[in-house]
Amino acid sequence: MRTRLLDDESREELDTGPRRARNGVVRGFIYGLLFAIFIMCVAWFGWLFLQIRQAASVDQAAHADAIAVFGAAEYNGRPSPVLNARLEHALDLYQRGLAPVIVALGGGSDPQFSEGGVGRDFFLSHGVPDDKIIAETTSSDTEQSVTRLAGIARENHWQNVLIVSDGTHMFRIRQLCDAQGLHVLLSPRSMGKFVDRIDIAERYAHEMIGYTLWRMHLH
Repeated sequence: MRTRLLDDESREELDTGPRRARNGVVRGFIYGLLFAIFIMCVAWFGWLFLQIRQAASVDQAAHADAIAVFGAAEYNGRPSPVLNARLEHALDLYQRGLAPVIVALGGGSDPQFSEGGVGRDFFLSHGVPDDKIIAETTSSDTEQSVTRLAGIARENHWQNVLIVSDGTHMFRIRQLCDAQGLHVLLSPRSMGKFVDRIDIAERYAHEMIGYTLWRMHLH
């Protein structure tokens, strides 16, 4: 009896050894895979951060067929501070004679007002003729705005468009425009003297996630 018990214990030890070895190999593979994914994510988002920063730091303002200003929040028909800064920059470019037409982009959730419509009203109130303004009022995000802008550009046979938005927004806009076959110049609006670091970090995170989802066809 005792010999039989010893034989059973020996058999269990023999069975457990290979099982432990297999489990160790599986755990090592999983840990290695997770580490590789982590390294790839760090490399990807590090590269993306540098691309966004580089695009935000360059003002390519030059003569173009049109100026396109991307929308931001509006409040009951009044532009938010961010939208107002974009509109003022676009107006300055227009007054400098860099393009004969301004496109105000953006729809919104407000049933009475749109970002593009608020932009149009802003330009009219600053002396821009109505026939020099195109208001796009149906897009709900950056990708849709770019699609609408590309369609407008094709209809008007424009060769290049001068883009106005926030600096951190520029890289994603350029990539989306490239995908639509639209040649653009980038002219980010001024961020002002006092910049909230948390706000800037949130903007970078928003753009990195948005661009990554677009590249993965998940947005």
